[in-house]
Amino acid sequence: MRVVVVGGGPGGLYAALLLKRRHPEASVTVHERNRPGDTFGWGVVLSDQTVDNLRAADPESGRRIADALHRWDDIAIHFGGRTIRSGGHGFSGIGRKELLAILHTRCRELGVTLAFEHELPADLDALVAAEHPDLIIAADGINSRIRERYAASFQPDTDLRHCRYVWLGTPRQFDAFTFAFVETPQGWFQAHAYQFDEGMSTFIVETPQENWDRAGLGAMSGEESIAFCERLFADQLQGAPLLSNAAHLRGSAQWIRFPRITCGSWLHWIADGARRVPVVLLGDAAHTAHFSIGSGSKLALEDAIALDAILAAEPDREQAFARYQAERSVEVLKLQNAARNSTEWFESVERYARLAPEQFAYSLLTRSQRISHENLRVRDAAYVASFERWFAERVGMALKADSPAPPPLLTPYTVRGVTLRNRVVVSPMAQYSANTDGSVGDWHLVHLGARATGGAGLVMAEMTCVAPDARITPWCPGLWNAAQRDGWARIVRFVHENSGAKIGLQLGHAGAKGSTKKMWEGIDQPLPDGNWPLIAPSETEYLKGISQRAREMTRADMDRVRDEFVQSTRFAADAGFDWLELHCAHGYLLSAFLSPLTNRRSDAYGGSLENRARFPLEVFRAMRATWPADRPMSVRISAHDWMPGGNTGDDAVTIAALFKDAGADVIDVSAGQVVKEERPVFGRMWQTPFADRVRQEAGIATIAVGAITDADQANGIIASGRADLVAVGRPHLVNPGWTLTESAKFGYPGAGPFWPPQYRAAKQQLDRLMERERAAAGAAAAAPPKGELT
Repeated sequence: MRVVVVGGGPGGLYAALLLKRRHPEASVTVHERNRPGDTFGWGVVLSDQTVDNLRAADPESGRRIADALHRWDDIAIHFGGRTIRSGGHGFSGIGRKELLAILHTRCRELGVTLAFEHELPADLDALVAAEHPDLIIAADGINSRIRERYAASFQPDTDLRHCRYVWLGTPRQFDAFTFAFVETPQGWFQAHAYQFDEGMSTFIVETPQENWDRAGLGAMSGEESIAFCERLFADQLQGAPLLSNAAHLRGSAQWIRFPRITCGSWLHWIADGARRVPVVLLGDAAHTAHFSIGSGSKLALEDAIALDAILAAEPDREQAFARYQAERSVEVLKLQNAARNSTEWFESVERYARLAPEQFAYSLLTRSQRISHENLRVRDAAYVASFERWFAERVGMALKADSPAPPPLLTPYTVRGVTLRNRVVVSPMAQYSANTDGSVGDWHLVHLGARATGGAGLVMAEMTCVAPDARITPWCPGLWNAAQRDGWARIVRFVHENSGAKIGLQLGHAGAKGSTKKMWEGIDQPLPDGNWPLIAPSETEYLKGISQRAREMTRADMDRVRDEFVQSTRFAADAGFDWLELHCAHGYLLSAFLSPLTNRRSDAYGGSLENRARFPLEVFRAMRATWPADRPMSVRISAHDWMPGGNTGDDAVTIAALFKDAGADVIDVSAGQVVKEERPVFGRMWQTPFADRVRQEAGIATIAVGAITDADQANGIIASGRADLVAVGRPHLVNPGWTLTESAKFGYPGAGPFWPPQYRAAKQQLDRLMERERAAAGAAAAAPPKGELT
């Protein structure tokens, strides 16, 4: 067997030594264009799990690498004149040159041929014709020439990120993984620093492109830009110099932008007579993960381990390479998603710099959404306890010195004259169970009453329609007459008399999405008969060729709809609701005004975003003027249309700011459902980043929604300042007492007042059960592998 490895980085070298170790008779050659000691990085971070994998794959090199690791435990965050530390993170670092030297030595011991200062042409067809290799491994890094040469097969996609960064070193020895943030007249700069051996540390300086431009770094020489960084981070460097090992790069060339690379395929075949030679990608040539989670070398080394093991186990070559990509893609995608979240956080430091240092640090630690509130507690219980006390006291809670603070989710939240007992919101969830006259009955009493007695701070009724023709289905509730008002008042009284929860109402108009069947009978499908005329900002069909065509609204229609919202607002106030929400999301009438995909008007209510928002704002202002001044109002928006030409996160910030100026207290941040052709990107807490951005940039409180399933996730959202309230939907359908159950899971003893007295006997039993489960599972099982900067 003849194996050619292109690229002498850690991944390529490790693949070569593993294949040679398994197949001593094979000819394995590594082609590296640079000299043996050349490298343009400084340190490499490895997780404990990766080190264990290295020991298992090749014990000899694994032992040498483990012996050379420099270990540390803490993360130190320098921000706003403060230094905040969190421990228990268990990092391991090694100098890149030392790692390469270990791998060079091990390769030679096993008989791998190392060809330095030898660059193969990107077109490998001639090599195949001349040398007839059996396998070519393309491990030639982020700027892979082979990947680009055979791009039609590999299908690369490159997302060039927004920040510029320079990779430097320093003899300053750090006792923690250090993040430092400095505000300058040009904007924020940040440093990522960690020690990788007894005498040296990596020191990466990063800033958004516009800050880099304003600082004039593009016009500086390499020496000048390094001196600039030394002045910025003098407090952290304590007199130590910054060094570059990229002497061949000058000035602005040392500052680069990180490319996030994915490939549709990791395999290309080259014909060699009657046979085919596989060219397989490995490491950064196939995928990249931002340095802020320290996983580039880790991924490359683990690619090599997987490739070696799969080739040995699977005799069919095509199946082997398909399995290699399938298995590794899963792990790579997990880290790339975490890396994307982390990258976006560092690109948006200015957004988070508005937070208090305590919350800024917490936001940084949890930025990737892979480390949760309870993960942090496992790593450093004292840090989390201190943070929870700070958070509780900041919102006005008076705590006894010997009493534990509540987790952030269970702290109160006050807006206008309403105080919620905790931050849990029961999402408005359509039940399609009202009477056909729009009135609510026993189902809604039991549904909403059970969730109110289940411990939530705020229970939101489903979208309630302001007129008969505003309904989604004939079984949606309405509030356009006194009888309906009285039905709702019965439910409001039950909630107030039997729980500590507040209850809110969401008012809306279905627009072009109206006159349909119940969800479980055919979502968005029109009624077989008994349909009513539909209106919309522009003439449209929600389901092309299926839905009824809605006609474009006239100004008279707008007047009528606005007045219907005002009338329903009066009825909601009379019924005693504590909170009112205007539904401007999910493609319903007011949402359809906001989106350019559904609003094609050429008058004053179409065109620019400000024009498209004109009528929804008119409705909101009229409602706000009618709604009691001491009760809050929120607005639900779709923060992203998930379609080209639709609204994006930028537009969501503008929309939120417009409603804030009109008197909104909170923005309920959802996304999508505006057009059926949407292509959303789902995942855990997938809509939370929109709530985060709206909160920080528009300066208004937000509710986070979307695939939030447990209190651990919700605590992280609230603690980090990504949102002020968390709306939980489907889990509340499964368990009306979700808040009570989750409080018991993490053992907070102060949740007793959330329990109705009739149910408190069950609390003691549940507490004991959860205590046993925590002891049996072990807290460490909840933590992701240490040593990853996630």
